Amino acid sequence: MSGPRRDWSDTTPLLSPQHYRHRGGRASAFSGRRASASLEMAATAVPAVPTRSVLLGVDVGTGSARAGRLFDEDGKLLGSASSPIQIWKDGDCIEQSSTDIWLAICAAVKAACSLANVAGEEVAGLGFAATCSLVAVDADGSPVTVSLSGDSRRNIIVWMDHRAVKQAEKINSCSSPVLQYCGGSLSPEMQPPKLLWVKENLQESWTMAFRWMDLSDWLAYRATGDDTRSPCTTVCKWTYLGHAHMQQVDEKDSRNMEACGWDDDFWEEIGLGDLIDGHHAKIVIPIRVTQLVRVNAKKCGPSKRHMIPVSNPTTDDILNLPGVGCCMVVSTLRFGFHGGF
Repeated sequence: MSGPRRDWSDTTPLLSPQHYRHRGGRASAFSGRRASASLEMAATAVPAVPTRSVLLGVDVGTGSARAGRLFDEDGKLLGSASSPIQIWKDGDCIEQSSTDIWLAICAAVKAACSLANVAGEEVAGLGFAATCSLVAVDADGSPVTVSLSGDSRRNIIVWMDHRAVKQAEKINSCSSPVLQYCGGSLSPEMQPPKLLWVKENLQESWTMAFRWMDLSDWLAYRATGDDTRSPCTTVCKWTYLGHAHMQQVDEKDSRNMEACGWDDDFWEEIGLGDLIDGHHAKIVIPIRVTQLVRVNAKKCGPSKRHMIPVSNPTTDDILNLPGVGCCMVVSTLRFGFHGGF
């Protein structure tokens, strides 16, 4: 294990308390609700109209939360900071904690805002990028262990974890047509083999888990309460077919894909058919690629709390540009578009 110890609470706000309040109290108790606006910054005693719009980018790597990347609307870097995160290594098993990562992000954002002299109400957009690690949480958003140690803090299987080599081999032996969109085979670093490993080795955790999420999707969920997933993560690491259909292999073996893009036959074949239940509730259907904003971008006025847009998150191995989400937010705001279209 490496990295500093932190108090194990994930109720820490992303922006400093004098500017930010998360509606609904405990941030981990989402209870499946879709928050219409849970990124809110409370007005100070004498509220003032922000004099500038600042964009916040958060990039979570393997060893640190390189967060608090603050840019103005012209792309000028105003300030940045980073904070180390814990990691547990035991042979092929490499694990992290979503609680620890959130606290690291909050520390980095606070430091960056302080260095750049940025107030919470000046932040106009937020974007997340992270490693393609697998996060498990229960119905209340609390961590579910993915560790043989049973440590409930360790609810993330890190991207470079190779515990699922045998599971990947088993999946690849099925020769599913889905594999043609994954280079012909799945790596043990992708999510289906890791999910199969958990089901085969940690049955209690498999039963408890209410959501399985890529880390960047979890960050957006933790910040907004919105459980919608990014096409970037699901297409690249989960076998979601973003084009919404498969090319015909031949007339006999072709499959007419549903518009959602998940191949239910694939999940059944590899032994994870229970992920189909409830209209894929545990892995969810991602939003359209054209829908860039996750929450309503409407500002409620200078004397009230205001909501800020959060873009589709990305995996850092696909698009390693901290703050790229904020760039997308700027584009939508300048053209007058808002979330929910």
